[in-house]
Amino acid sequence: MNRPAFGLRRQSAAATALSERKEAVLLTTPKRRRAPLAAAVHDTVNRRKFLVMAAACSVMPVAAAEAKRPPIVDTHTHCFAGRADARFPYHPRGTYQPEQPTTPEFLLKLMDGAGVDFAVVVHPEPYQDDHRYLEHCLAVGKGRLKGTVLVFADRPGSIEQLPELAKRLPVVTARIHAYQPVRLPPFGKSELRRLWQLAGDHGLAMQLHFIPEHAAGFEPLIREFKQTRVIVDHLGRPFDAKPEHNDRILRWADFPNVVMKLSSLPAPASKEAAELPRVLRRLADAFGPDRLIYGGGFDEKATAESYRRERERLAGLLSFLTAEAQAKLLGGNAAKLFRFGAG
Repeated sequence: MNRPAFGLRRQSAAATALSERKEAVLLTTPKRRRAPLAAAVHDTVNRRKFLVMAAACSVMPVAAAEAKRPPIVDTHTHCFAGRADARFPYHPRGTYQPEQPTTPEFLLKLMDGAGVDFAVVVHPEPYQDDHRYLEHCLAVGKGRLKGTVLVFADRPGSIEQLPELAKRLPVVTARIHAYQPVRLPPFGKSELRRLWQLAGDHGLAMQLHFIPEHAAGFEPLIREFKQTRVIVDHLGRPFDAKPEHNDRILRWADFPNVVMKLSSLPAPASKEAAELPRVLRRLADAFGPDRLIYGGGFDEKATAESYRRERERLAGLLSFLTAEAQAKLLGGNAAKLFRFGAG
């Protein structure tokens, strides 16, 4: 990237020297011979300029192509300090508590090995609305990692954290869960509307993780807050729903602010895997290449090789898409949406 600029600086110095020589020669030349001589010197300078500029331009297409390569962005990773780390205890209301750590250092190492440029750390339920470990992860990430927040509209004092978190941390979404009957958000109540509005006011997307039978409860807010982006996790969990509920999720493609995340793919040996090509095709046809993002492949058992293979598996299942469309969903869309690499 620096070579053209360096070449132009050298050319500028050379041109200055030539200009000075031209002036000196002309001043010592009789008037009747100055015009032809000036033209000759002028042609020499122009030829040298042309050669230098041509050499610079010959490397510019390669550099420009490299600069335009969309990054790879994994939009769904979880990190855990582990049960033994007393600095970051699990919340008493956490739905599960992983024994082993899955650290941001481990994530970054696998990202390097698997060719992942950026990632979103999705703040997991074991910590509930205690974001200390997320803050640690994002500090370790140094711009390569951004995060989600998890606050609860119906818990006193929880939602009040959101403005400060959004101001202090590089967070991009606020996540809501709606899949356990005893832990549903307050559908139809002012508290949920307030959370949605507060997230949008602070530049956060709403990230929804739900069983499709609960999707109807979110629809009024998706309609009302048209300027707030909505991220649907895990393909909309199509394998946990009746056909009519899945059809509702597909119709969400009619809302321009809804983005579908292609994550949490069924294991290749599972019975659901046979249905996966059909599910992906329907989602791709409905949402189009500009509103699809990817996530997945990272956990405590992952290696750089397995992490890369999971992304390549998704790309293979989407082979009906053009290379440009695949580049968008594997990172280009997320980089733009979450402003990765924006400085």
